[in-house]
Amino acid sequence: MDNIILYSKLSALPENLKSEVSDFIDFLTSKSKKKPKKVKPKFGSGKGIFIMKRDFDEPLNDFKEYM
Repeated sequence: MDNIILYSKLSALPENLKSEVSDFIDFLTSKSKKKPKKVKPKFGSGKGIFIMKRDFDEPLNDFKEYM
């Protein structure tokens, strides 16, 4: 949108609405500055945090009656 068109629309508004437009512009400006960058974890960054036991795939004793 052209700045001249925006200015003409803004100048046609009453004073109370101009202040609301100003507040909204401030809100949009602060919203665009506060975008946090998403950090992607690197492959293998969790190595050593989780340890799989050797008997992980063994059937559990608690479920013997269902098998």
